[in-house]
Amino acid sequence: MSVYERYNACMHIRVTRNSQGYRYLQIAESYRDPESRRPKSRHIASLGRLDKLEDADIDGLVNGLLRAAGRPTLDALDEGITEEHTTFEPARDLGDIWAITHIWHQLKLAQTIARTLRSRRHRFDVEGVIRTLVINRLSDPQSKLGVLRWLETAELPGVDRNEVTYAHLLRAMDLLIEHKDALERSLTGELLPLFDDELEVAFYDLTTVPIHGDSEQDGDLRRAGRSKDVDGIHRQYVVGLVQTAEGLPITHEVFEGNVAEVATVRGIVERLCERFPLKRLILVADRGLLSEANLSMLEDIRLPDGRAVEYIVAVAARRFKRYAEPLARLHPYLVKTASETGEEAVTEAPVCEDDGVERRLVVAHDPEAAAASRAERRRRLEAAREEAFYLEHRLDGQDRGATYRGRPLSDGGAKMRFHEHLQETGLYRFIRVVPTSETFCYEVDGAVFRREWRLDGKLLLITNVQDQDATEVVRRYKSLADIERGFRTLKSDLALAPVHHRLPERIRAHTLICFMALTIQRIMRRRLKAAGSDASPMRALERLRTIQRHAVRLPSGKWLHGLSTITAEQRELFDALEVPTPTQKKVNEAA
Repeated sequence: MSVYERYNACMHIRVTRNSQGYRYLQIAESYRDPESRRPKSRHIASLGRLDKLEDADIDGLVNGLLRAAGRPTLDALDEGITEEHTTFEPARDLGDIWAITHIWHQLKLAQTIARTLRSRRHRFDVEGVIRTLVINRLSDPQSKLGVLRWLETAELPGVDRNEVTYAHLLRAMDLLIEHKDALERSLTGELLPLFDDELEVAFYDLTTVPIHGDSEQDGDLRRAGRSKDVDGIHRQYVVGLVQTAEGLPITHEVFEGNVAEVATVRGIVERLCERFPLKRLILVADRGLLSEANLSMLEDIRLPDGRAVEYIVAVAARRFKRYAEPLARLHPYLVKTASETGEEAVTEAPVCEDDGVERRLVVAHDPEAAAASRAERRRRLEAAREEAFYLEHRLDGQDRGATYRGRPLSDGGAKMRFHEHLQETGLYRFIRVVPTSETFCYEVDGAVFRREWRLDGKLLLITNVQDQDATEVVRRYKSLADIERGFRTLKSDLALAPVHHRLPERIRAHTLICFMALTIQRIMRRRLKAAGSDASPMRALERLRTIQRHAVRLPSGKWLHGLSTITAEQRELFDALEVPTPTQKKVNEAA
C-alpha cells in the first residue's frame, strides 16, 4: 500500500446482504484509489451472520477492541457510572429561548443597542442584560427579582448567568430609557422595510395600566384616572401605541394616568413627521381622540411637501348629537340595503363642522350587531319593568295594610332604588324617575329611544380622506382592532401590568422592554402566518419550551451535555419562525 493510500485508509463496521437475504457484520476499510482518487471499500474480516450474533458476542468483540486499545471495558464503564457517583444537573429550558435569541440577532437588535450605546463604556454586558429582560417578557414574565429566579432554570445562549445581577438589571433599564428615542428610531429603521415600503397609514390608541404603590415621586406618572379595563377610578399610567397597517409597533409614549386622550395626539403626530420621510400620513384613531380642536390641529400640521395630515376617527355618536340629523337621513337607506344583501351596508354624507370645515361622515350598519344590541336592550327593559312593577305593588300593598319583610318602603325610597337600578343597567337615558312627583312614578323618553334605535349596529367615522371610498375607510378603521390585540398581548402574555416600579424613568423603561418584546412577537406572528401555521406566537413558544438542555457529571469529572428529543412538530415551528433547529454543537458554539 502506498503512502498516499495508507494516509487515506479508514476502517469501519458495515452490514452486507447476500443473495439469500441474510445480513452479515463485517470489518471493512475505506480508502481513496491512488490513481483515480475515487473512494473505494474493501473487505477485511467477517464477524458473523447478524441474526446469529448474541448480545454477549457483540459485547465480547467490543471489549476485545477496548482492551487492545488500552481502554476500560464495558463492564468497567458500567461499574464506574452509577447514580451514586454521577451528578445530574437540573434541566434548563432552551427551545423557546433559542427561537427568540435567533430572531433577536436576525433583527440586528444587538447591533442596534451597541450602536445606540456606543458612547458609553460599561463594566457589564448591557446588551446581554437587555436581551435577558426582553426574552423573559416573552418566555416567562417576571418581576426583576423574578428574572433572576427564572435564569436558574433557563439556558440563554451568549449570556453569562453569573454576570446578571439585580443591580445590572436596574442599571440596564436606566441606560435603556436614556436612549429610548434613538433606540426606537434605529429599531424602526431596521424593521419597517420588512413590513411596509413606506409609512402611510398609522394606527394610534391608548390604554391604561394599573400600578401599585401609594408614595409620591417628582414627576410621578401614577395618577388617579378612569380605567379602560375595569369600572371606576384607579391609580394608573397611560400608554399610547402607534403601529403600521401591517401590525408593526413603531413608537410608543407613556403619559400620566389622568391625561386626557385628546391631549396626546399632537406630540405623537409631530414625532411621526419628524422621524419618517412621510409623503402622506393617515392617522386612524378611536373615538376617545375625537374633538374639533384635535381635527383642526391635525389639518394644520403639514408634511414636508405641504400636504395636510389626514385622519379617520370614530365618532361617539351619543356624545356628539350634531350627527343625529345626517344619521337620521342615512338610516333608512342603510337598513334597506342591509336587509336586501344580508351584509353590512356602508354610505356617507358631507357634514359641516362648527369650525366651518366640511368633512365626510361615513356610516356602516351591521344588521347582526343591531339585532344583538336591541335584544340586549329588551332584556334590560324587561328587568326594569319588573323592578318598577314590584315597587309599585309593594307601595300599594302597604297602603292596604299589607306587611313585608324589612323596613317599610316609602315613595322616596322607591325612587332611589329604581334610579340606582337604571344607573346599573345603563337605562337612565331612556327612563327617568320624576323627582318632583310626591309619589313613585317615572317617564320614558321616546326621542332617546328612537335615537338609540338608529344607532344600533352603527359605526360612525369622521374623515378628511378624499381618495378612498366609504367601504375602504371603514376597512381601514376596523384594522385598528389589531392594536387592541396588541394591548391585550402587552397586558396578558407580556405582563405589562401590574407595575411595581415607583420611579417615572423605571416605569418608562419597563414599558419600553415590553414594547420591544411586542415587536418580536409581531415578527413571529408574521412568520407563522406566512408559513401557514395555525399556532399563535405564544402557543409556538409554549410548544418549544419543552426542549431542554441536560447536563451530567460523570465520576471521572467529565461533563456530558445533551438536548431533549426534538419532535417533528417542533422542527416545523422552527422552520416557520425561520430559525435553525438547535443541536448540541450549535448550542455550544452560541454559548
